[in-house]
Amino acid sequence: KAIPFVLALQSLSSLQTAFCSQAMLGAAPNPLYRIKFNESYAEMKKGTNEWKTILGGVLFFLGLTGVILIWQKHFMYGAVPHTFSDEWVSAQTKRMLDMRVNPVQGITAQWDFDKNEWKK
Repeated sequence: KAIPFVLALQSLSSLQTAFCSQAMLGAAPNPLYRIKFNESYAEMKKGTNEWKTILGGVLFFLGLTGVILIWQKHFMYGAVPHTFSDEWVSAQTKRMLDMRVNPVQGITAQWDFDKNEWKK
């Protein structure tokens, strides 16, 4: 069991060799642990703050997208066409009913011409 420990001691620096000699005397076990392992278990399992950076980046780009959409709506798109007004839509519907457009399955199939109202 001592042979792997001796092989590990041959590749150590002078400072690490001093720590090992103290550890063999029982003075300081932690430096010997630090030579063998980079981190303790608690240090290895400790969380990082990387999630804050990722969340901040995602929220930044969502906000930037919202600003772009608002800018486009304000400067790129014009006013709503007059054909979307309620008066225009009702006049167009009346015209289509008067012309009896698509009487089999279309809009005039749903209109009762005798009662002058929509079928129930």
